[in-house]
Amino acid sequence: MRRLLHFILTRQVLLGAAKVSLVVGTLLNLINQWDYLIAAQSLMLGHALMNYMVPFCVSAYSGAKALESKNRSI
Repeated sequence: MRRLLHFILTRQVLLGAAKVSLVVGTLLNLINQWDYLIAAQSLMLGHALMNYMVPFCVSAYSGAKALESKNRSI
């Protein structure tokens, strides 16, 4: 677990996860909150944040597991 956290906190994984989160989170917000955007109502902030956090966490975990696997095979 500690080793995985080390890989998650690398610059490479964090930047990759941030990029994925930006793209996927924006698409999820457009899909999930389209009615609010069209009606010019305020967005549900908690939902908007989760739409960015979930892809970030999934991407960071996947990137860290890939680095861990790569380092294990060396």
